[in-house]
Amino acid sequence: MRNLITDVRGVLVGNAEDSAAATGVTVALFERPSIASVAVLGGAPGTRDTALLEPGMTVEHVDGIVLSGGSIWGLSAADGALSWLARQGRGFPIGGYRVPIVPQAILFDLANGGDKPFARGEGEAPYRALAETASAAAAAEFTLGSVGAGFGATTANLKGGLGSASARAATGQVVGALVAVNAVGTATIGDSPHFWAAPYEQGAEFGGRGWPTTIPPEDLGLRFKGGPGANTTIALVATDAVLTKAQAKRMALCAHDGLARALRPVHAPLDGDVVFAAATGHSGAPSDAYALTELCATAADVLARAVARAVYSASALPFAGAKPAWRDRFGG
Repeated sequence: MRNLITDVRGVLVGNAEDSAAATGVTVALFERPSIASVAVLGGAPGTRDTALLEPGMTVEHVDGIVLSGGSIWGLSAADGALSWLARQGRGFPIGGYRVPIVPQAILFDLANGGDKPFARGEGEAPYRALAETASAAAAAEFTLGSVGAGFGATTANLKGGLGSASARAATGQVVGALVAVNAVGTATIGDSPHFWAAPYEQGAEFGGRGWPTTIPPEDLGLRFKGGPGANTTIALVATDAVLTKAQAKRMALCAHDGLARALRPVHAPLDGDVVFAAATGHSGAPSDAYALTELCATAADVLARAVARAVYSASALPFAGAKPAWRDRFGG
């Protein structure tokens, strides 16, 4: 186990960044079309093709999921992943063509200090090209922190980033999470090095600091990143179990509990918090209601851990006024 979402058989991840613009793209590709759904609980989401993922819709399988920075400009990233997949002959067969199905969610990283002329109407946004690069680079091994969609991400007090984690559920199936943490609030408790997700930590995967002895009342106060805007946490949870589309929808909903365990606050009116859920089916084991409950609980736990790992692994951006990284403040 790598403690990455790619521990789920059939999932590969690639990242690409534009350092000058301080933004990036993460592409999760499925080695074969996989069942997927989505749960959108943030009040201001930016998404593409998520309506297809509702249980009542015709298309059940997807070829990949794209997570991107760039706010609304970032939605062009799906075009790059789509083009790359089309060249591989992937996609939903219709009318003599194959149409790749690549839903996407974006986060807001426009105000992080990078130069983004495309947001002023000057030149082309880089996201399509970044997604093609990320798709070509998709592999079982990938790095965490200030990479991909997490490159320009921030939280209220620290640099955000890309995180991942995995676990084997009691059913025997593997569940993994991938998340770009660009939260309006905090992943840490007040100004301490302790993560809200501490009770779920495995080993010392995000520093091993554990839970604080006490939590002062002031640490329960809400902290906003310049007000309740300019944010969004977007994620994918995946399993090698066999799920229906409706079961994947339930897993996406339950996985949002992981965001609530790891970030304070979440799901705010101007958050775009989105969680995709996918099932590759490689374990061959169908899931009844009890097995699904185990998978859902595991998905929430690994997503909470992935959030903390994103912040723990991040590096500060080289711009004046940039948010410090966790390691800059608290060491390794």
